[in-house]
Amino acid sequence: MKKRRVVDVVEEILTPFVATNNMEIVDIEFVKEGPYRYLRVTIDKEEPVTLDDCQMVSQFLNAKLDALDPIEEQYFLEVSSPGVERVLKKEKEFEKFIGREVQLKLFQAFEGQKVLNGKLVGLIDDHIVIEHEKMGKIEIPKSKVSLTKLVVEFE
Repeated sequence: MKKRRVVDVVEEILTPFVATNNMEIVDIEFVKEGPYRYLRVTIDKEEPVTLDDCQMVSQFLNAKLDALDPIEEQYFLEVSSPGVERVLKKEKEFEKFIGREVQLKLFQAFEGQKVLNGKLVGLIDDHIVIEHEKMGKIEIPKSKVSLTKLVVEFE
């Protein structure tokens, strides 16, 4: 089965289940790393995601995938939370974390830097906008950013 199709099938199976349990799917990926395939599901909810949450989703998904058998090759299933330094991918994640410290990793240097930190202003017209401590407001096209993640702020 093709990579995109696996992700679609998993999303279709899992979306109603996580919604019923007051969770959401943050990401699903089906990747090959070395000789192995991994089906990775990242879940989130308002309160912190627990190990029990991950186990519940994993058991549900395992049972459904075993019954439907949509994946021809062997794979490892991993269910996890996005973590404290979560990667931001979807528009709603950029909205949710406005005002938080983020780190942008760029494909090409901007003002001599390939990594920029700042307060997230938002995702505006497909540009990630941050307030940088020294450079002020910066707008970087999302297509030029390889990774946007939250940064843990210690008080």
